[in-house]
Amino acid sequence: QVAVLYFARSAELAGLRAETLSVPRRLTSLQLWEEIVKLHPRLATIQDQVVFAVRQEYVLLGDQLLVLHPGDEVAIIPPISGG
Repeated sequence: QVAVLYFARSAELAGLRAETLSVPRRLTSLQLWEEIVKLHPRLATIQDQVVFAVRQEYVLLGDQLLVLHPGDEVAIIPPISGG
């Protein structure tokens, strides 16, 4: 089980700020995103803009293999505008 934290637009679309999910221990970042989108389909609208932070390290969506451990935190970080 991993803790998924939603920030900014992703929190609005998911309708919550955090939850615990059971996911495979080894999967790609894109597969993890697809698991999350199954639960919160509205998140699909930001797929091209979102970045993960896994154990506080940025991970782009793609074929990068993640090895998750129980209790890991996965943050969903949508684009943040500002200046």
